[in-house]
Amino acid sequence: MVGWIDEWWLRLVAGLLASGFAAAAAYHVRSLSLSGAWSAVVMGTGFVTLGEPVWFGLLIAFFISSSAWSRYKRKHRTKALAEAKYEKTGRRDAGQVWANGGAGLLLCAAHAIWPDQGWLFAYIGVMAAVNADTWATEIGALSKTAPRSVTSGKPVTAGTSGGVTPLGSAAALAGAVFIGAVAALLLAAPQPAEAAAGTPGGAAAVYIAAAAAAGLAGAFADSLLGATGQAMFRCQVCGSETERAAHCGSAAVKVRGFAWLNNDRVNLLSSLFAGALAWLIGHALL
Repeated sequence: MVGWIDEWWLRLVAGLLASGFAAAAAYHVRSLSLSGAWSAVVMGTGFVTLGEPVWFGLLIAFFISSSAWSRYKRKHRTKALAEAKYEKTGRRDAGQVWANGGAGLLLCAAHAIWPDQGWLFAYIGVMAAVNADTWATEIGALSKTAPRSVTSGKPVTAGTSGGVTPLGSAAALAGAVFIGAVAALLLAAPQPAEAAAGTPGGAAAVYIAAAAAAGLAGAFADSLLGATGQAMFRCQVCGSETERAAHCGSAAVKVRGFAWLNNDRVNLLSSLFAGALAWLIGHALL
């Protein structure tokens, strides 16, 4: 019992120090806002304390890869024009941090209490979906092909919620597969006996397949919710349709969708759907 408590405290301190350093660095390079940095410290500490390397490793893989794409494309004119319509930008705040990782932290806690492979597959699906959506947004904004509505198939302007492009869809699939591959690599490493309970070994292809299918489905679910239920507004100054309740320094008028369904909640709902799908895939294939 004493040994377990000592290990718990060691993990807690290590998680606090590591996540604090990472969050400070991300804030310095403007990948996180102040609220996002504090949220990342809390979340990162929780993952390190409760989970094994695959749990916090996937979170790190998501954050580093998505931040790298965001920074690489930040100054591109096409992306800048598209981002003017987005509710959130590349600098993640607390809402984005928790929308992308909050469900995963709950799954990590559930696995720590009741070890089972289902929690892990659900987590892989959640992270595959948020990574797929982020890669699709960052890379798809550079598409030379006009996006089309996921519901009607008609061309829409860049940055429109629910708009998809071949480039963005390919980026979504790549982002999902990336998470599956990272999961397979991390799970191939030797695991402590207590962490390995309920976790199958030698199933790299299954992890990648589950991540690819669930992540891509989650990204398209995000687009579908964005095109149908997400709150959209019209700027009273420039007349453009936007996800933002205020635009051009003035309050915008809601033109469709549910007022409570903003971008963060769309991300959360689509990632939960992907997590459930990955859970089903994992149980079906193993």
